[in-house]
Amino acid sequence: MSTALQLSLEEYDRMIAAGAFVGMDRHIELIRGELRQMNPAGPVHGDLIMYLLDWSHDQADRSAFLVTGQSGVNMPEVGSRPEPDVFWIHRRRYRDRHPGVSDVVLAIEVPDSSLQYDLGEKADLYAEAGLSEYWVVDVPHQRLHVMREPTGKAYNHREIFQIGDSASPSIQPTASLDLQDLFEGE
Repeated sequence: MSTALQLSLEEYDRMIAAGAFVGMDRHIELIRGELRQMNPAGPVHGDLIMYLLDWSHDQADRSAFLVTGQSGVNMPEVGSRPEPDVFWIHRRRYRDRHPGVSDVVLAIEVPDSSLQYDLGEKADLYAEAGLSEYWVVDVPHQRLHVMREPTGKAYNHREIFQIGDSASPSIQPTASLDLQDLFEGE
């Protein structure tokens, strides 16, 4: 009989510090104590992430927020350190720790082949941890899923935006994301 090895965030950090993942050409995240392999990014995924990073840098109040991506967010409440594609965090230095849920004001995932995972299990994880706002860029259907107001293991407010719509983070309503430009722009 075998069982999956459950890791704590501290054990995961010790493995990283010891070089356990050096030379590994796979992208992994710690989700509910399990190492999860993420699919490699294709050109559309990469393009959308670059667009969202550029948009975020232009739109975020830089005196209040930092914009980063594919870096860990500590979620000890759910034994996880996911790495959102793009996220906005309160401006400060994070030399001593990874940002936590209370630091994140917006997390954005850009799934291509993992849409159901990001809308399902990952949305539940973020809601349970208390992440205030979570966006999923639905690449196959060219839509944006916006989730807000986490309670328990779900988001109370879910909205879908289509091409022709624009969306804004609740923390900064003046930052308007034009979905037509996101999906069809040059």
